Amino acid sequence: MAARGTVKPSVNFNAEQDAGILYKAMKGLGTNEDAILQLLTSRSNAQRQQIKAAYKTLHGKDLIDDLKGELGGKFETLIVALMTLPLAYDVTALRNAIKGAGTDEKVLVEILASRTSQQIKDIVAAYRAVFDAYTKLAGFEMEESIKRETSGNLENLLLAVVKCARSVPAYFAETLYYSMKGMGTDDETLIRVMATRSEVDLLDIRANYRRLFAGSLHAAINGDTSGDYRKALLLLCGGDDE
Repeated sequence: MAARGTVKPSVNFNAEQDAGILYKAMKGLGTNEDAILQLLTSRSNAQRQQIKAAYKTLHGKDLIDDLKGELGGKFETLIVALMTLPLAYDVTALRNAIKGAGTDEKVLVEILASRTSQQIKDIVAAYRAVFDAYTKLAGFEMEESIKRETSGNLENLLLAVVKCARSVPAYFAETLYYSMKGMGTDDETLIRVMATRSEVDLLDIRANYRRLFAGSLHAAINGDTSGDYRKALLLLCGGDDE
């Protein structure tokens, strides 16, 4: 499907030439804001990244740093946003939405609901890199921050995202464990996970179940279900890890 955005890649693109235009716009007294906005709003994000690299090569300076030094206010914020890789922008926006006082639920819902499945996977993968840094800065795990700042369905959603960022199989192992823990069985969850993960990563889920809960998924299913339902689930499970 053809892209339906308003900004298209520039046809006659020359990163070095554009880097020179931006350098000239910020050189000396005063700043040519119009030249900056006209250029950057008519280039794709991928082209802006090439301009940034060319700017560093030609002038030995970071383009974003120079833009921040020359611009201000909301205009600066917009230009910096345009210069940021989409993945990095989403990750930063999500992190900022849950840190500090209160939670910006609109940002969380917007990003998680509107991105493609591949974009969500990329965001989740990128989030792994910030967990350790976040823990050092905040003094507690990101999950704890989510529990402090959110509640209800939003809390469950964000915890699921963070847990999947750490390990998808571990997340589903925990989901299966709690679907059979205590009185009664959450059959809807049990069926959903077993049906959707049996061709994806159920072997890894089994291994994580054994590691986390000192018992096998096979044994848990065997003890919590009955009849043909149990037989089918155990066949999907594929083996006992006791």
